Amino acid sequence: MNMETATFGSGCFWCTEAVFQQLKGVSSVVSGYAGGHVENPTYQQVCTGRTGHAEVCQIQFDPEQISFEELLEVFFNTHDPTTLNRQGNDVGSQYRSVIFYHDEEQRKKAEKVKAELDKSGTRKNPIVTEIVPFENFYKAEDHHQNYYRNNPGEGYCRLVIAPKLDKFEKVFKLKIGS
Repeated sequence: MNMETATFGSGCFWCTEAVFQQLKGVSSVVSGYAGGHVENPTYQQVCTGRTGHAEVCQIQFDPEQISFEELLEVFFNTHDPTTLNRQGNDVGSQYRSVIFYHDEEQRKKAEKVKAELDKSGTRKNPIVTEIVPFENFYKAEDHHQNYYRNNPGEGYCRLVIAPKLDKFEKVFKLKIGS
């Protein structure tokens, strides 16, 4: 099996992780930080918005089961890529919409999908998702990993993540693994 890596920031990594963990062909989703200038940042440091990092998920996937384009489709449809440095109540550059591409092929595909979505007119505002080269990834603290699976009754999970997952499951039911 020839696994590939995708790194996406789409707001809170707890939400992003919960969505991508359900996809067929995805073998792992790790919450962390990318795109900043501080080595091994902590959650508290990233939350200040001064480290330059975005909350991201690093996704290992089997391209024979799910393509990068399919991951992009899920990415663009499970957050609002038209709001700058904000997803819902989460505000700051650490919550920006960003694709960290791992090679030239990913860059081309991401730019193509973004441009097609912008031209489609399906969104009122232009897509502000950054498409930038992958440089670094720092795994978030252990208590941030598998957050929704480990804390389904917690308030944020019930009020924010669960409704997002319900919508995701309706739209992408054919892509969900068992």
